Amino acid sequence: MLQNIQTLKISRTKEMIFSAVFTLLAVATPAVIHYFTGIDGGRTFLPMPFFVLLAGLLLGWRAGLATAIASPLISYFISGMPMANILPFITLQLVAYGAVAGTMREKHNAIISVAGAILAGWAIIGISMFLFSKMNAWSYVIQGVRAGLLGIIIQLIAIPAIVFLIQSNFRDEKGI
Repeated sequence: MLQNIQTLKISRTKEMIFSAVFTLLAVATPAVIHYFTGIDGGRTFLPMPFFVLLAGLLLGWRAGLATAIASPLISYFISGMPMANILPFITLQLVAYGAVAGTMREKHNAIISVAGAILAGWAIIGISMFLFSKMNAWSYVIQGVRAGLLGIIIQLIAIPAIVFLIQSNFRDEKGI
């Protein structure tokens, strides 16, 4: 089996626990941001993708995928957000974030992995909306990127820094 040298080496149990923590953060953080900034705060800061990307980069594509699927569904059942008409599309976007970030991290640094995952996520949401929605996919993607530009910039800067700090402080020969 090919060992992933970029992600943290942890047991399957710890991976599931950390995935659950990232899922909890991905559900709770948007609620906090919505509370303080209103509905547009989530579109601006993109808090749910932040933790999905972290899960994929730190724990690998499986944890990124699990966090990506669970987060929007749990959030929807608790808060009704994301709205039902875009829930499948947001879920697909997050799946791309988590899976691509984790997969790319096996061979690339965190910055390239985050950038690739973000591009893949926006491409997937655009393609899926084009194929399965009556919404204007191109307009939705352009408006989403414009509204979330601050969040994207934060993701591109903060996530690689967090990954570096966590990996440099917790990685050793035995794993964590």
